[in-house]
Amino acid sequence: MQKILDLYRQYGKALRYLIIGGLTTLINVFLFFELTHLQAAWFWANLIAWVVSVAFAFVANKEFVFASHSRALPVVLREGVSFFALRLASLAADTVILFVGLSLLHGNPLAVKFIDQIIVVVLNYFLSQQIFSMQHQPVATPSEVKNGR
Repeated sequence: MQKILDLYRQYGKALRYLIIGGLTTLINVFLFFELTHLQAAWFWANLIAWVVSVAFAFVANKEFVFASHSRALPVVLREGVSFFALRLASLAADTVILFVGLSLLHGNPLAVKFIDQIIVVVLNYFLSQQIFSMQHQPVATPSEVKNGR
């Protein structure tokens, strides 16, 4: 039992990230599959799936992976804007992979989406780590901003 606890202490953040990433991937793939099944173009289905899954990922990663429990509006806004902005990089990778896999190679949409999501989860882990580790940096108040901080 001690060995398991030691492993969790050492790799707990990565394990929690993988669980949240897995749930995020399921949300993304499910929405993508359902929307394309309803005849939505893959681009729009992917964009909608991305918005919903990234919103879930932000809340879940903030709370359960990176333990950023601040509810201060400046902190939440900074984390949220940073999270979504950096996830735009993964959306770009996501779109390129889907374009190549679906439009150029004419692959199976579900298979291409799963491969795509593996790459995106790895990319997102490194991007997310940067965002939530910034929580320990002080946030300037409006008066400090006005005075040049």
